[in-house]
Amino acid sequence: TKLLNIYPVASVLRIKCHNEKMHILQPKHTKLNEKDTQELLKKYNISKSQLPKILQSDAALANLNCAVGDVIKIERAEGDKVHLYYRVVVA
Repeated sequence: TKLLNIYPVASVLRIKCHNEKMHILQPKHTKLNEKDTQELLKKYNISKSQLPKILQSDAALANLNCAVGDVIKIERAEGDKVHLYYRVVVA
């Protein structure tokens, strides 16, 4: 009986993108600057406290140097469409 080594296959699932530790299926996370944040809040007539939350310790934020109160844009691709989601960073 011949044993197959399946462990190297896992390395194929990793890609080099804005964060080397991110998985190929991980959506892109971007920290918004203050101007873009204010435009977002004005567009939807909301405050930061009304946005969904994301923990500062979340693995997707590891290389973004996020502080509590920063707004994160998440881009999720579904087929040929990209859906945008926004989160505010909390402790």
